[in-house]
Amino acid sequence: MAVFSVRHKTVFYYARPVSFGEHRLLFRPRDSYDQRLLNSTLDIDPAPADIRWMHDVFGNCVALVRFDTPAKRLSFDARLTVDHAPQAAPDFQIDPAALTYPFDYGADDRLDLGRTIERHYPDPQDEVGKWARRFLAHGDRHTDTGKLLMTLCYAIRECFSYARRHERGTQTPYETLLLRKGTCRDFALFMMEAVRSLGFAARFVTGYIYVPDRDGSDTLGGGATHAWCQVFLPGAGWIEFDPTNGIVGNRDLIRVAVVRDPTQATPLSGTFSGAAADSLGMTVQVNVITEGRLEGTLPIEEAICKKIGT
Repeated sequence: MAVFSVRHKTVFYYARPVSFGEHRLLFRPRDSYDQRLLNSTLDIDPAPADIRWMHDVFGNCVALVRFDTPAKRLSFDARLTVDHAPQAAPDFQIDPAALTYPFDYGADDRLDLGRTIERHYPDPQDEVGKWARRFLAHGDRHTDTGKLLMTLCYAIRECFSYARRHERGTQTPYETLLLRKGTCRDFALFMMEAVRSLGFAARFVTGYIYVPDRDGSDTLGGGATHAWCQVFLPGAGWIEFDPTNGIVGNRDLIRVAVVRDPTQATPLSGTFSGAAADSLGMTVQVNVITEGRLEGTLPIEEAICKKIGT
């Protein structure tokens, strides 16, 4: 067990006092059997006129904030304490019928999974699908479902280069494949579309990652919000896959929101009234610390790039 303390601070700067429209916040971690929110505070400056909480269509906890005071600076400072139970792969139980690929989701599951199984992005020559099919067993041999997904996750970690990018938006999966580099959100989306091309249901996750040693650590994505994906496996449910770091299971990952597509998971969005030149930019800082944790890491598979000929 581990108790994580998270501080997520975002500050917007303006050249003169401006008025603010409604802002939408996705900061609050999801409560579940493997993580539980113990405490949370949200300091906003200038003080808001109203804060309204709601659950979105995915069950994520959203804060809607309204303002009536103009200001040159707008600050959101969230402090969260989360009780976290690591789930290390491959300790998840898959239904016998789904242990080998391909398999079929049951009629009820397929109905409820809906668009999480469908591919969302153009890929006219099916290049992403071709890349994913490299991991299937040849000939008449069955492919182990768990091994297939873990190997695909590790391959992204080993064969693609992480590059921090501050611009909004996410690369298309085809762009990520061509560039062989991207951010955590690019890699999460790429893995989603790769497994969807094989018929798996997948969804996007945004949240926080605990970096054991922030200085010199090879864990990527710390210091800001992080992104990964989940794949639905009958009997096991939604399983976490972080292709940026080659993590399978929820080790060091704190879920805030799950969505069908990255465009639905912006941590903070809103408007202001003024000229475009009034905006002087923003700063974002995320810090995750712990007072105690369960040790243990999941090793990255070796020589995957050689095995798939890349």
